[in-house]
Amino acid sequence: MNGSTPRRVLSLIAVGATGGLLSGAFGVGGGIIMVPLLLWLARMDQRRAAATSLVAIVPSAISGTIQYAVQGQVDVTAGLILAAGGVAGSLIGTKLLRALPLGWLRWLFIALLVLVAIRLFFEVPSREAQLSYSPGVVLALAALGLVVGVASGLFGIGGGVILVPVLIAFFGLGDLLAKGTSLLAMIPTSITGSVANLRAGLVVLGDGLIVGLAAVVASFGGVALAFLLPPRLAAVLFAGFLVLVVAQLVFRALRSPKR
Repeated sequence: MNGSTPRRVLSLIAVGATGGLLSGAFGVGGGIIMVPLLLWLARMDQRRAAATSLVAIVPSAISGTIQYAVQGQVDVTAGLILAAGGVAGSLIGTKLLRALPLGWLRWLFIALLVLVAIRLFFEVPSREAQLSYSPGVVLALAALGLVVGVASGLFGIGGGVILVPVLIAFFGLGDLLAKGTSLLAMIPTSITGSVANLRAGLVVLGDGLIVGLAAVVASFGGVALAFLLPPRLAAVLFAGFLVLVVAQLVFRALRSPKR
């Protein structure tokens, strides 16, 4: 590992534990929080922090998916459709990143998250809601996965931040089912990105594994919390989490040089 002192290892464990708790509780990858923590605590640069976070998401998402699946809260069909769209979208997004002016796209994306957060504040999800499949629903799920993948490639944001609230607000899924399905959909995307980053030498595997193992342990507490929280409180907390994500994206947008 790159300069692994006890203090640095503890920093990586702290980052992983924070990301794993969020992953289990909200069905997100946790990268939106892990990346700035890796910048701050582990003194990584932006590219290495993003790559390390993505490696850590793999075991965390697998662990969270299993825990939700044991409770019957994963829609495997929806997760696989979303994952297929997400993998394709991430490849498109990374290419668009080099070709598009991102200013207005970033602000449109921020506006979307604000609207979703507002809707979650005023809508209580039903824990019993399931998906009723039709050709339109399948196409909509594939399109959602594509959009999430593109956003991930363009803005470096995890898919769960978009998937969970959209699955709840627009597809009518229960909050637990949305979280479990989101974690399943993130597994292929995070594996694909991590393999590419490892081949490019952008990440130290040992660092990613330390963060990932800490995330796996913490994810158990996060999943337990998700099942304990009543739907209304869970929706409000997720909306609050989205507000923090929006604040971080606004900060990045204001700091980014205009192209």
